[in-house]
Amino acid sequence: MMMEIGEKTIEIESRGVVSFRAVRPEDEAFLLEVYGSTRAEELALTGWDPEQRDAFLKMQLDAQHVHYRGQYPSAQYIVVLLDGSRVGRLYIADRDSEIRILDVTILPEYRGAGIGTALVRHLMALSSAAGKPLTIYVETFNRSLGLFERLGFVRSGENGYSLLLQWNPQAAAYVT
Repeated sequence: MMMEIGEKTIEIESRGVVSFRAVRPEDEAFLLEVYGSTRAEELALTGWDPEQRDAFLKMQLDAQHVHYRGQYPSAQYIVVLLDGSRVGRLYIADRDSEIRILDVTILPEYRGAGIGTALVRHLMALSSAAGKPLTIYVETFNRSLGLFERLGFVRSGENGYSLLLQWNPQAAAYVT
């Protein structure tokens, strides 16, 4: 049975209400913006003009989507909303043996507001209800690594510069 993430809203104290909806065709430019926010620092070093940067980002985002759809055909592609405004993306696959976070990205101007923490805790609750571990690959240099470790994720593998992190509901003392 497919886990439904969009059935719930999450209230973040004094920040607003986080909700979810499926990605739509009209979200293409927004998804490019979200993806671009993850590559901004490295692209600033290239000396490329905005047109070159945009073409590169579009190519990379398209390749990422082809990869995810090929490897995780039943994954959910979700837009994260704060009080109805788009603030990020969540791609997640409910597999037989695990729930895999393929990607979770919040726009820079909304980071540090508790949205990511609330979102991951929500996924932890879904994982616990399903009785499956929750996993994600995180690059060793990504600042979200600290968030996952604070929430009880442990390193369970490595792939190049990415760490496979896992939260196991049977081994964790989950606190809401």
